[in-house]
Amino acid sequence: MAPQIETKRVYDPPAPEDGARILVDRLWPRGVKKDAAALDHWAKDVAPTPELRKWFGHKPERFEEFERRYRTELDHNPNIDALRAHAKHGRITLLYAAHDPRLNNAHVLAAYLRKKWR
Repeated sequence: MAPQIETKRVYDPPAPEDGARILVDRLWPRGVKKDAAALDHWAKDVAPTPELRKWFGHKPERFEEFERRYRTELDHNPNIDALRAHAKHGRITLLYAAHDPRLNNAHVLAAYLRKKWR
């Protein structure tokens, strides 16, 4: 059975049902104190490369290509397997700072991991 993987803005309050809370942005989110984030892990090495992040710029018209390029990066990223250890204990919540709940790297990463860990 595949682990439960959710996504959530890091600015939303932590909840018990989050399980392991993993920040998946390369940059620390503005205005968030480390203790308030209630992180179990900061997986900045699984975030999109700075070049890809800057190219995307959260422009909706670029999201489809961003998703394709990010999946290619993930296919070659050895740090993906480290996330599996957190999922062994139940649900994981991938945290992100972007405003859009669907057009962000955490959403792409969650879908990628669900497929990979089936």
